[in-house]
Amino acid sequence: MPGLDDTDHMDKVGRGSVRGALTAVRRDLVPLVPQPMPPMTGPGPLRWLPHLAVTVLAAFAAGPGTEDISVRPVGIVHAGLLVVALRWPVPAWWLSLVMLPVFAFHSPFGPYEGWAWAVHAGLLFLVAVRNRPRVMCETVLLSTATLLGLQLAGGGMWPWRFLLITLTEFAIVAGAALGVRRTREVRSRLAAQETALAQERAHRTVLEERARIARELHDVVAHHMSVISIQADAAPYRVADPPREMVTALTDIRAGALEGLDELRRLLGVLRSEGHPDGSTPQAPQPTLEGLDDLLAGVRKAGLDVTAAISGTRRPLPGGVELSAYRIVQEALSNTLRHAPGATVRVELTYRHAALHLRILNGPGQHAAPLSPGAGHGVLGMRERAAMLGGELTAAPLPDGGYEVTALLPVPAAPALPNLSPARTDKEQTA
Repeated sequence: MPGLDDTDHMDKVGRGSVRGALTAVRRDLVPLVPQPMPPMTGPGPLRWLPHLAVTVLAAFAAGPGTEDISVRPVGIVHAGLLVVALRWPVPAWWLSLVMLPVFAFHSPFGPYEGWAWAVHAGLLFLVAVRNRPRVMCETVLLSTATLLGLQLAGGGMWPWRFLLITLTEFAIVAGAALGVRRTREVRSRLAAQETALAQERAHRTVLEERARIARELHDVVAHHMSVISIQADAAPYRVADPPREMVTALTDIRAGALEGLDELRRLLGVLRSEGHPDGSTPQAPQPTLEGLDDLLAGVRKAGLDVTAAISGTRRPLPGGVELSAYRIVQEALSNTLRHAPGATVRVELTYRHAALHLRILNGPGQHAAPLSPGAGHGVLGMRERAAMLGGELTAAPLPDGGYEVTALLPVPAAPALPNLSPARTDKEQTA
């Protein structure tokens, strides 16, 4: 019959809902992994203040609180569950729930004896702080049902006001735990957002520094492309009766160099428009190590005591190496001005056979300078410049409060140029 079928269907749905609820409760309240309480975010010993507070509460609860000496060991074990709950909160709560009947039938105050209710409330708090709100509701309801059952089993042995007071305290504890949990979640989300923002700022800084390096290196690359074009154009005139294949190849080289120059100019226009939203395109020549003395003089005027030492055979280096070395020294000195004003600085340049070694060392500043929001981004830029050349850069604080930046920039060997002197005639060769 339709009516009976509907009833059977409703019974099945009801039984399924009950089984689902029981399964959820079993999954929530029978955890197989520990849930250690994390320390607070703070300096030194204050981070462990919650653990200390729980331990002190357990010590007080383990003290004498009942006239029945036979219950005293149970009270000590019950209080010790607070310490257990620092790592295993749900199992400790279960053990406390099982111990409540012992107090109920061996103490004149029943389950409200001494510190028994305070310990159980503390366990509820520790469970609620480290689990979802649903778990908190389940533990509070089971604790309430247990106390209500003991109250009824006592047959009016204990005043009902004890139960009401205890349940009120359970509600206060649950509310406090919910507030602590939400505060912790908000702080965790804020910390994650700050980390993501810091990573995004660092990534943006790297991209901006790469664009800046590309803008600066344009002049260096354009100069080399121009030289290639000029030499390719002049080479056929330096050889008597050059083969047609060589003339064709040199013409193609010159055409490719000119096309590359045009592409570089277009790329530079894009990069400069990104770097200068007002559309300006500064055409200042790029600095080299020849301008190092002027850089150091300007920094001295700003208040730094700077000394320089150059070792090895000083010689002109490829434009990219000169530019990157200058910018690394400039950025290191700028960081010293920002973070260690008044410090003593030593700049060392060592010219090696196939590399240039830089070392910028500063002592502690005369007074502490506040960190700026972009602190550390200058180091990222210096690393990008060194990596672009296949080199490496390290930057680290020193034990005395100073800072050291070292960089090793490879210097490629100059390629051997072919002999394009005018060909000698047979008469010159036999002379």
